[in-house]
Amino acid sequence: MRLFVAGTAPRSLRTVEVLRRICEAHVLGRYELEIVDIYQQPDLAERDGILAAPTLLRLAPGPERRISGDLLDEGRVLRGLEIASAAEPH
Repeated sequence: MRLFVAGTAPRSLRTVEVLRRICEAHVLGRYELEIVDIYQQPDLAERDGILAAPTLLRLAPGPERRISGDLLDEGRVLRGLEIASAAEPH
């Protein structure tokens, strides 16, 4: 997964923290998370068509999924990335 954030503002740092917690709870050991600061690496944001931050891309397994905006809501993130909650039956 690739998370695009806007600098080191408190909201960006909180988004990274919450997203890591969600991944550890629901896809432990089955994910890689790359953090991209759109101010430091605007070429990556442009390449991936990022128009707003924060935006999270799930690159694999395909198809690619993306979710933008408020990433602090665990249920919204899981639905947006099509990841089953650890509490849901598989």
